[in-house]
Amino acid sequence: MNTLEIDLLHLLFGFALILIPLYIFWHYKTKMITTILLSLARMTIQLFCVGFYLNYLFEKDSFLINIAWVVLMILVATQTAVKRTGLSWRVVALPIGIALASALTLVACYFLGIVIQLDSIFSARYFIPICGILLGNMLSANVIALNHYCENIKREQTYYYYLLGNGATEKEALSPFIRSALIHAFNPIIANVAVMGLVSLPGTLIGQIIGGSSPNTSIRYQIMIILITFTASTLSVVLSIHFSSRKLFDTYGRIQF
Repeated sequence: MNTLEIDLLHLLFGFALILIPLYIFWHYKTKMITTILLSLARMTIQLFCVGFYLNYLFEKDSFLINIAWVVLMILVATQTAVKRTGLSWRVVALPIGIALASALTLVACYFLGIVIQLDSIFSARYFIPICGILLGNMLSANVIALNHYCENIKREQTYYYYLLGNGATEKEALSPFIRSALIHAFNPIIANVAVMGLVSLPGTLIGQIIGGSSPNTSIRYQIMIILITFTASTLSVVLSIHFSSRKLFDTYGRIQF
């Protein structure tokens, strides 16, 4: 089965659909039209640039270039996470970066090396897309979890100090807040996973089918994508909170943010 190509003219026809949400946002005077247009323009330019660069990466398929590209992705994801959490760059950048890199390396290497059994797990055609999928999901989960974690501790700091004052270790006192952050970050994800296939069909699955893969093959890959993104997101959130807490609290457990 051949892939159906979308030429530039028909891509413009696709962009015409945006007129519908733009009208809705304009009608309700949200003052978001400029922001939406700039975001769409940025997205389009970035994706075309990435497309050209991915062609280069696939042709070269250099171990060093592939690693350098993924490191750049991790740095950008870290910078985005720090910015969106509003926490100090000096305090949480390194913990978040280490958490993302650790979870990404473990899960990506396991999936590519053991599940798919590639001869080279650093093959650009597999390594870079899988790292991109994992990082995108980890970024969202980390931002939501860290925001909720810090806001909850600030709001309930009396309870936190109460636990410390009654003999709880710092780990024990923080446990309820970590639990709450995990629930808050993953409840929507779990709800979405529960209805996948009945209510929603993921973009990866649709993309593979349109690209020519059989439905059965596409479904198996989609199941694995869900499993690895959920695992990597959970692991990275726990590591981010754990590593960041070393900077967010002093040696006596007092809040420093």
